[in-house]
Amino acid sequence: MVVNIKEPSIRPTIPAFSSGPCAKRPGWTLEVLQDAALGRSHRSAVSKAKLVEAIALTREVLEIPPDYRIGIVPASDTGAVEMALWSLLGERGVDVIAWESFGAGWVNDVVEQLKLSDVRIFTAPYGELPDLSQIDFDRDVVFTWNGTTSGVRVPDAKFISEMRKGLVICDATSAVFAQNLDYTRLDVITFSWQKVLGGEGGHGILVLSPRAVSRLESYKPSWPLPKIFRLTKGGRLNEGIFRGETINTPSMLCVEDYLDALKWAKSLGGLPALVARANKNFSVLDDFVRKTSWLENLAKSPTTRSNTSVCLCIIDPDFQALNAERQSAFTKAIVERLEQAGVAYDISAYRDAPSGLRVWTGATIEVADLEILTKWLDWAFIVEKASLKALSLQRP
Repeated sequence: MVVNIKEPSIRPTIPAFSSGPCAKRPGWTLEVLQDAALGRSHRSAVSKAKLVEAIALTREVLEIPPDYRIGIVPASDTGAVEMALWSLLGERGVDVIAWESFGAGWVNDVVEQLKLSDVRIFTAPYGELPDLSQIDFDRDVVFTWNGTTSGVRVPDAKFISEMRKGLVICDATSAVFAQNLDYTRLDVITFSWQKVLGGEGGHGILVLSPRAVSRLESYKPSWPLPKIFRLTKGGRLNEGIFRGETINTPSMLCVEDYLDALKWAKSLGGLPALVARANKNFSVLDDFVRKTSWLENLAKSPTTRSNTSVCLCIIDPDFQALNAERQSAFTKAIVERLEQAGVAYDISAYRDAPSGLRVWTGATIEVADLEILTKWLDWAFIVEKASLKALSLQRP
């Protein structure tokens, strides 16, 4: 049954609210790619210069310490994390922290694939953080800074010991370019440019501290390493990886796109400006949620709520009275209605997360578009709830 409720009159200019790949930067057009080194070897002078520039701008915009290595690696953030896990772990015991699906994936890799014996696992349900005070930093530690599928992030790096003996491996893919990371407390940082800067998929960034480099040169894993995971050559760090000599063949079209995004970020004022944009975007959505009776943030504590991947739960009593299957159908109907209206694309909760909505509020999103989206969210919910009530009245 169709319910006739007047829809909002204005649509977002850019309806791309996906949590990855994310919206392109404001004003982006295909013209920005015209200088890409297409048809050229990635080893050519022109291509290598672009790769070196991408590394240099990454360091500048993110304010990464000068003695940390930065490399472009294959297979997005996942590839970067896997390189770190397979190359560095096994020298000592490992603590793995997980509170959403990607963190759970790293637990699986450490336990089921690498089959390390001395592993401690710290987990929490979606919407919460584990007790971080239990972590032993004399061991290696693996964690995700910002849980993309739960909307829960660590508030800062103060829980990490400055006197640690182990390495801290941080999957930071939804945090970099939108949150302040204390690199002095992190030894491996991984991310993909497809997130906060809206780049194209398929490439990852691997950042190594001097302590991580020392581990690579002093410890050799007992298992074989595929070619794309090998960070050393002859027992020494393969420095070429961190000087634009990538292990595999990168897409120079994607590199050009990343360069455009980095230059845009620099033109705004760098990291402080990007963080401010993400914070302002989050505040628009958070203000809406706080005054809306049918929604709440999946992240329970305000101090741990992500300013990029905002995960929302429907708490309306009529919705809560439905069984899980019908709740899922109701949420899916809202998402599909907004997509068909050209208002919001790809805002379903992640498949492993609790049923709900997930809206990206990173730095490439415009405040005005989020303000418009909130009106459409209310509209879509009212329409679906009215349809639900009308359907229940028709039943015997």
